[in-house]
Amino acid sequence: QVQLVESGGGLVQAGGSLRLSCAASGRTISSYHMGWFRQAPGKEREFVAAITKILSNTYYADSVKGRFTISRDNAKNTVYLQMNGLKPEDTAVYYCAARVPSGNYYDVSAYDYWGQGTQVTVSS
Repeated sequence: QVQLVESGGGLVQAGGSLRLSCAASGRTISSYHMGWFRQAPGKEREFVAAITKILSNTYYADSVKGRFTISRDNAKNTVYLQMNGLKPEDTAVYYCAARVPSGNYYDVSAYDYWGQGTQVTVSS
């Protein structure tokens, strides 16, 4: 099993930036495709970004494309989400997740392991 711990969330003004980190332990993340999801109050958890385990191909939700960047450092066993140009509608709890190579990268149910989440709040 792999354990995931997110950090880097906080309060930021609209237009600002944050970098989220997801530190893994227990197993190396090189065995997993990784993803970031978010959940706003009263809404379902939604896909944000994903990165594959070998070629580091990246995928983004349309709402964050061009503003967010997902990356991974297998040597540090860490995945990152660089968020620029933040908007109030980006406010949510952000979750890191890992999946074995099956299922669809945007599907919550495809992911096997989840972190506890980190709060991101963007003020207008």
